Amino acid sequence: MMIRFRVVELIADKSFAERRTVSLNEVAAGSGVHRATLSKMINQPGVNVGSDVIDKLCRYFACQPGDVMQFVVDQE
Repeated sequence: MMIRFRVVELIADKSFAERRTVSLNEVAAGSGVHRATLSKMINQPGVNVGSDVIDKLCRYFACQPGDVMQFVVDQE
């Protein structure tokens, strides 16, 4: 079991809603979350981030914590 971060999906939704490409650098600059942290959230399953990062992303994307992360049960 682990938490899966939905950063890619949030960026895609924002890009679609605004009818333009939203880059990872733009999200980093707008949210205050370091680009390396965003990259880890996207590429490293099980990465650990603080609630401050979740708070910044919720503010940037105007969403709830459950929109940023999802609990995933391992399939055995």
